Amino acid sequence: MTHTQMLITLAVIVAGTVLTRFLPYIAFPEGRKIPDYVLYLGKVLAPAVFALLVVYCLRNVQFTCGTYGIPEIIALAVVVVTFLWKRSMLLSMAAGTILYMVLVQAVFV
Repeated sequence: MTHTQMLITLAVIVAGTVLTRFLPYIAFPEGRKIPDYVLYLGKVLAPAVFALLVVYCLRNVQFTCGTYGIPEIIALAVVVVTFLWKRSMLLSMAAGTILYMVLVQAVFV
């Protein structure tokens, strides 16, 4: 990559970052009512992304061979219990991921 290409790439990255940071303040200025559909999306997108992540993580689990999906089921149960207990998506995802990695690398080898 030439220096010119690197500078153009960097400029596009900076412009994209700045645009995504300032666009909400431009589209929804202070004192103006936020549209109902934006409020609705703010409520439903986080759980929808979380559900999509669960489906994505379990897409290749084979319940008929190997470990029969036991590490995945245990990790998923820990994610659900941790989320219901603390109501923190980040904490529950971290706990499930750490437990899953321990299970597949130390227990179900």
